[in-house]
This record gives sequence, C-alpha cells and structure tokens, in this order.
Amino acid sequence: MTNSEENYIKVIYHLSLVSPKGVSTNAIAATLDTKASSVTDMLKKLADKKLVEYQKYQGVTLTTGGLLEAKMIVRKHRLWEVFLVKKLGFTWDEVHEIAEELEHIKSEKLIDKLDEFLDFPTTDPHGDPIPNRNGEITTTNKLLLSEAKINDEYICVGVKDSSSEFLQFLNKMNLVLGTSLKVISREEFDGSLIVSMNNNKITLSSKIAENLYLKNKKQ
Repeated sequence: MTNSEENYIKVIYHLSLVSPKGVSTNAIAATLDTKASSVTDMLKKLADKKLVEYQKYQGVTLTTGGLLEAKMIVRKHRLWEVFLVKKLGFTWDEVHEIAEELEHIKSEKLIDKLDEFLDFPTTDPHGDPIPNRNGEITTTNKLLLSEAKINDEYICVGVKDSSSEFLQFLNKMNLVLGTSLKVISREEFDGSLIVSMNNNKITLSSKIAENLYLKNKKQ
C-alpha cells in the first residue's frame, strides 16, 4: 500500500470503532480534511485491493484483510510512540506527529525487533492498546472520570483526547498516566469535579472529566 492508502485504512479503522456498521465518506473526508469525491476515488481503489467493502451511500467497512492491515499500522504507530518516550526522552505530547511518519516503515522484522526491544508493551504513552503481531488487542476495564463514583479511588490509565494541547495542559497539572486520584464531590451545575490528587484537592472541569480514562484501584 501507498502511504496515502495506509492513512485511509487507519482512519476507517478508528472511525469504525464508533460506527461499526459502516463509516460514511463525509466522516472520512472531515477527518482527513479532503473532498468527499477524493475519498470515493480512494475507496474504490481500496475495494479493488479487497481491503474494504464499499457501496455508494451505504458507507464503508474493512474486510478481514483490511482490518488486519489497519491494526498493523496502528501497532507500528504506537510502538514508535513508546520508543520515542521511553528511549529517546520525548514527552507524550510530542510523539504523535513523528509516529505518523514512522508508521509507514514497511519492515515487519524491524517492528518485531522493536516490540521485543521494548519488552512487548501492551499500551502506548497515551494508554491506548497496542495490537500484537497477530492483530490481537488486550483491553482493560476503564471508565471516564465523568463516570467515576464519589469517594472511590482511581488510577489514570489513558486519555480520550490525545491532542498536544490537552496533554500539555495535563502536564502542567502533573496529571499523567499512573496518577492516583480520588473523587471528592461533583458539582451538579456544570459537572466539574473536586478530586484529591498528589495530596492536594483540585477542581477539574467537565471537559477534562470527559476526556480522562481511569481504572478503579479495586480492580
């Protein structure tokens, strides 16, 4: 596949996680910031390669082969993010764009060696799962901070919004993966939360609460 075809496959994969019955061309066009007509042309090419099932006006789904290809692209992207953070000292808000370029490296042997070198990580620096070489994904039970129960204790395990702006904001608050926090109270008016974190009580907005994944410490 070309780099452009790989980008389309990956976008369809991510969008299919919330639209499993079919991804619209408009959704793909919006994500890639391109014209719907260009998306249609690409989908026809991908269908010819047996990577997607596409019918006009009915959306697109990945074939079994297309799904595996998409998972391998995601695997490469997330392994490179782990490498950049753990071995080269990048911060979690700096790695996405670099990994976007590195994910197009074709060598399977290199990626398998990278996986081994990193001791087979199951999640990337943002808490997202990394598919193994067979496309299998280990999932963990998690919930959004907005769904957390009062007085329960949690550990931060991921972010829904992985934009550099959001990650930089979390850095300023010293709120990173592995941070422990306890929900003290919730404001009915705006959904903001008062939480205990790092021996301090702080207020987190509803926007933060809707973009932060937690795992209950009791699990």
